[in-house]
Amino acid sequence: MTITIESVITCPTCGHQAAEIMPTDACTYFYVCASCQTLLKPLAGDCCVFCSYGSAKCPPIQEQKTCCA
Repeated sequence: MTITIESVITCPTCGHQAAEIMPTDACTYFYVCASCQTLLKPLAGDCCVFCSYGSAKCPPIQEQKTCCA
């Protein structure tokens, strides 16, 4: 299985998109939009901002492992 470590985060407030490299050993719980400065947090049921707003889920979820344990 190939794990994607780059994800494009799309801000739900302004639509700004930014390509980011995801950590493989930690969750990214907060993310500030570079355009409108909105503080993004994971949606209910998601472990991190990449799982909520990214084009790819975080690496642990891609590997079907527990994230942020």
